[in-house]
Amino acid sequence: MENNSLVNKKHKLYLIFLCVIMFSSCSTNKIIAHKVSKEFKNSKIIDKYQVGFALYDMQKKEMIFQKDADKYYTPASNTKLYTFYAGLKMMPDSIPSLRYIEQGDSLIFWGTGDPSFLHTQLKGLNAYSLLKSTNKKLFFAPGRYTGDFYGNGWQWDDYNEYYQAEINELPLFDNMVLISAKNKGKMEILPQTFASCFALDSTSTQTFKVTRDFNINRFVYPKTEIAAKYGQQVPYKVSSSTAINLLSDTLNKYIGIINMKMPSAAKTIYNTKSDSVFKQMMLPSDNFIAEQLLLVYGNKIGDDLNTAKTIAYINNTYLSALPDKPKWVDGSGLSRGNLFTPRDMVKLLELIYGEVNNQEKLFNMLPAGGKTGTLKNAYPKTDNPFVFGKTGSLSNNHNQSGYVVTKSGRVLIFSFMNNNFVIPTADVRKEMVRVMTYIHDNF
Repeated sequence: MENNSLVNKKHKLYLIFLCVIMFSSCSTNKIIAHKVSKEFKNSKIIDKYQVGFALYDMQKKEMIFQKDADKYYTPASNTKLYTFYAGLKMMPDSIPSLRYIEQGDSLIFWGTGDPSFLHTQLKGLNAYSLLKSTNKKLFFAPGRYTGDFYGNGWQWDDYNEYYQAEINELPLFDNMVLISAKNKGKMEILPQTFASCFALDSTSTQTFKVTRDFNINRFVYPKTEIAAKYGQQVPYKVSSSTAINLLSDTLNKYIGIINMKMPSAAKTIYNTKSDSVFKQMMLPSDNFIAEQLLLVYGNKIGDDLNTAKTIAYINNTYLSALPDKPKWVDGSGLSRGNLFTPRDMVKLLELIYGEVNNQEKLFNMLPAGGKTGTLKNAYPKTDNPFVFGKTGSLSNNHNQSGYVVTKSGRVLIFSFMNNNFVIPTADVRKEMVRVMTYIHDNF
């Protein structure tokens, strides 16, 4: 009898202990929600524009706090998180660079959209080495890319800006011309193939800047002397002939162009480890890499390289768990046609966290507040960042979505989306940092 009484007593104590733990956890999140809500209400600027916010507890799988988290916002470069997740699912190891066959005395190759091929930072050289070392005649077969040279909804008047490189199936050298200052105020042009395309405008005395004609690779510069340490990237106009001329000059080999459909038995040469490419996309927020990666993913699902088809496949195959149907139209976020909800961003970040399954590795691929990438200057400089995520900026829009590590060691997911403001972006960024720092410091 005494033994039964003792067992029952222990059982009751155990149940009480479990209840205390569960209540404590629940009450902790309610406290966080109350305090964060108060920070939003006390803000001097947040009520002046459209703000969506979501804070999520991964461990308990519950939303801690939401503010208009079910409404749609222009994500800007937060879109790259979608491109990143798709890459984790579809390209877990390496990036395919070329498809090819060897036929008699010829090597015929097709593009995959690989952004790392002769990229200035990633320096993908495996495909280059294949073409350089073969003793066969080289032929490029164009036509796999079935989209436009710009993404859906891009602003065409940004054609001369570094962040808007054109899209194609055989990108080379970032699809950019690099202009820099050489000794004695002389221009250096890379790739050198484009040097003959530069023309002096002797009537212009404006500050030195190179401008390309919209439809052709003609680059004009003023007679003003180029400044020391000058640097400018200008997208070149893509075409099959331009790509082949560039590649031929680099290889020092003749390359022909052939009209030939890619056979299903075409081999694949891989260039660069996927993690390196994803990191180069995420840290500096590289639009060129993001757009080209969607073509690379398309290479896996069919013969055509098409952004819209690839996005539809990703949505149907990998994103059914999102609470709201995203409107996703490009890889980089340059388009205002993209529309996502903060709670979608949170769910996506949870999927990313689970897919990588290694917090240190994941955080190393993302900008870190006060330390790396596009968050380096957003937060105070530190060796111990507490925010890891992705920024997103277009005129009148600025967002952050990612992970915040609290002082107690909890890792929470957040999405902070700010749209349609007319105050300085710096003020909006400062307010986001204030709220995220509060969450870090107090929980």
